[in-house]
Amino acid sequence: MSSLLNVLVAVAVVALIAARQFKPQRVTADGHRRLVMPVILVVAALREPGLLDARDPSLSALLLGAELLVGLLMGAGWARTSHIWTERDGSVWSKGTKATAGVWIAGIALRLGLMGVGALIGVHQGSGALLLALAASVLVRRGLLVWRARAGRPSYGDGVAAAPWKDRV
Repeated sequence: MSSLLNVLVAVAVVALIAARQFKPQRVTADGHRRLVMPVILVVAALREPGLLDARDPSLSALLLGAELLVGLLMGAGWARTSHIWTERDGSVWSKGTKATAGVWIAGIALRLGLMGVGALIGVHQGSGALLLALAASVLVRRGLLVWRARAGRPSYGDGVAAAPWKDRV
């Protein structure tokens, strides 16, 4: 897959995520369906031949690690700033907030800064790093939202008949 196609995939995924994060979404632990997007991103990233710059693999790996760290932090911030609530039927929902938008802006700024650092020191960064970091963000956000949803649940029930959420979250 070409770098241009990887960038287009990343832009499409970011647009999809951005459009969806400010709409209420049900939080469920059905991992198979939720893993599709990150798996596609990882496969696309690993198929890219220029993930590490062959001229300076150590600096390239350091920048890749920084990119992944930004992705992990962005996913954690994204999950932390998402509003979570439980409906009367026991279903758990989440929705991004204004602070979530701030996390996205900060994450994008940091990524652009890493790209600038790479360009200044002469290390080529392929689009694979962006795709891997995006996959990390999505996975961390998802895991933390499910964890937060479970942590906020009373173990004794709340008057909802037969606890319909028990097997789904």
